[in-house]
Amino acid sequence: MRDETIARNYAEALFELAERHEGVEAYGEGIEVVAVLIDENDDFRRFLETPRIAVAQKKEVVRRVFGETLPAKLVNFLLITLDKRRQRLLRVIAREYKSLMDLHFNRVHVEVTLARKLSKEAVEEMGERLTAALGKTAIPHVRVKPGILGGAIYRTGDTIYDGSLRRRLDGMRRVLMKADLPRVGEV
Repeated sequence: MRDETIARNYAEALFELAERHEGVEAYGEGIEVVAVLIDENDDFRRFLETPRIAVAQKKEVVRRVFGETLPAKLVNFLLITLDKRRQRLLRVIAREYKSLMDLHFNRVHVEVTLARKLSKEAVEEMGERLTAALGKTAIPHVRVKPGILGGAIYRTGDTIYDGSLRRRLDGMRRVLMKADLPRVGEV
């Protein structure tokens, strides 16, 4: 099995567990805390992923680090990933879990590329308009790229809506280049 498939299976199991217990959001926040710690702390990541360290020792550290802050069932889930030697997939599991949460709460992430920075209020208004257009709660992720000159590019999943001024100008240029215009002096 590919790692993504395995991680997706673990995320689905965790999601089902979350629905039956403390809640989907609490588990989502918890698995995100674990993923961020692994991303930001190389020593912790190496500790978890090193095969030379006994699983029992890793489990003890996980209990100490997360036992008081995360739901008990989530800590047990982490211990199972250690037993199954899947701890290197915890970041991917967290990402897959987040996708399951978005699906559950009918949310969609939209990458928005703009030529200039917008105010917070304008971004919120854009989110409301995207929510109305897409029929799902849109979460815009705005980035600035002056090269598009104006307008906006929206990307959600594999779908791209390019309303940039650069695309429009390129389209006009192509039309003009194909046009059979009279030459200067032939008029």
